[in-house]
Amino acid sequence: MTRVLVVDDEPQIVRALVINLKARTYEVDAAHDGATALQLAAARHPDVVVLDLGLPDMDGVDVIRGLRGWTRVPILVLSARHSSDEKVEALDAGADDYVTKPFGMDELLARLRAAVRRAEPAGTGEGDVIVETGEFTVDLAAKKVQRAGRDVRLTPTEWHLLEVLVRNSGRLVGQKQLLQEVWGPSYGTETNYLRVYMAQLRRKLEADPSHPKHFVTEPGMGYRFEK
Repeated sequence: MTRVLVVDDEPQIVRALVINLKARTYEVDAAHDGATALQLAAARHPDVVVLDLGLPDMDGVDVIRGLRGWTRVPILVLSARHSSDEKVEALDAGADDYVTKPFGMDELLARLRAAVRRAEPAGTGEGDVIVETGEFTVDLAAKKVQRAGRDVRLTPTEWHLLEVLVRNSGRLVGQKQLLQEVWGPSYGTETNYLRVYMAQLRRKLEADPSHPKHFVTEPGMGYRFEK
């Protein structure tokens, strides 16, 4: 059973989420501030976190960074903040998706399901291969990346984006296709998501992130992975 950690200081939102999630057989823990959220996450090991950015004791972005220090759990940000810069900051800190308040419960639940699905280990099959470049190695079956002999920690969304590109090695993958494969079918125009996550992959894997050799941008079209 999927365990969800809901972090929000608005009791009515927490109550609505708890009721709707439990009705769909999720197990739910709730926290009203950042410190409690970090403690609950460490104690209960949720499968996904739904996190409000406007918490009474700390900024939600700091909670994201605290979680990303030790876990790859999917983080779905829920916030009344509308500016693009704040969304990018949350994504850059390691969030997997961003839903703006007020929100529709059906949309939120669809985003949550997609985040959980991205984090699930994929079954092995004939298509699972090991891809080697001069800088790093991608093991698609084990969902692992190594650079200089050490494991590189990727968030579930970073991994999913990498996997789609690697499985299409040498081919241009369009922006819309990438968004829909990684974030879900309701996406198609959120190109800022791609910019943020491609920058993160390049920082973690490219020898020179400002002049990428493996994660190539085709301006206005999409991205291509080159060995």
